[in-house]
Amino acid sequence: MRKEIDAFLTAIVVMGSLLVVGILIAIVTQVVVLGLPEISWEFLATEAAAGGKTGGILNSIVATLLITFIGILIAAPLGVGSAVYLEEYSTSNRLNGIITMSVETMAGIPSIVYGLFGLVFFVIMLGWGWSILAGGCTLALMALPLIMRTSQEAIRAVSNEYRENSMALGASREQTLFRLVLPAAFPGILSGIVLSVGRIAGETAAVLLTAGSALGIPRSLFDTARPLPVHLYILASEGISMSKAYGTALVLIVLVLVFNFCVYRLRKILS
Repeated sequence: MRKEIDAFLTAIVVMGSLLVVGILIAIVTQVVVLGLPEISWEFLATEAAAGGKTGGILNSIVATLLITFIGILIAAPLGVGSAVYLEEYSTSNRLNGIITMSVETMAGIPSIVYGLFGLVFFVIMLGWGWSILAGGCTLALMALPLIMRTSQEAIRAVSNEYRENSMALGASREQTLFRLVLPAAFPGILSGIVLSVGRIAGETAAVLLTAGSALGIPRSLFDTARPLPVHLYILASEGISMSKAYGTALVLIVLVLVFNFCVYRLRKILS
């Protein structure tokens, strides 16, 4: 009876795994088949015109890279710094519990709510208007919980024996942290940052409400822009050009994959 149950559970796990892989393959295949014919040098190196009906997506590529970079540039130091404080310095279990609960709550907030907050606070109250900076700061709030939690897990995974041995040899807490703990935890911290990039690079609702949707390459942080996810949404929802929408989706997927591959290679080198 036990063997039959084990075989049944194994079959369920295998079927579930195959289903997930099959769905992923189907989505990627559809995007590649329908988007690849649209890919050309003109599509990648020229700006969109006529609302996206003609031209390329250079402006959207630049906007996506800028907004994602700003979001990670803000979220990574805050997230890692908060994780270091909670794991290495904080002695208040009550404070740790409050911060942890707050972070978990932030992780479950829908992106549209972040967008509304960014619209009210960054766009209106601070007077930034729809801009690259407002969109990047909003995405930083979305990335912060994931970076913080993965950084905590990575730091927690470093054995306490290393800390004790380091301090027994006369090293200070700061020396132990920067020369031993953080280098050992860096691959895990980097993984959290990569996951955050994958999330915010494809975000639509929050960016649409804070960065706007104007065509053209942004010349400053206070310029409005149309990142790839927003451009894709507008092309598809307004029926402007489904072929260009699939081409945009393919470029977005490739950008995220290229970034993930580069970070993976960096992790291998550092490990």
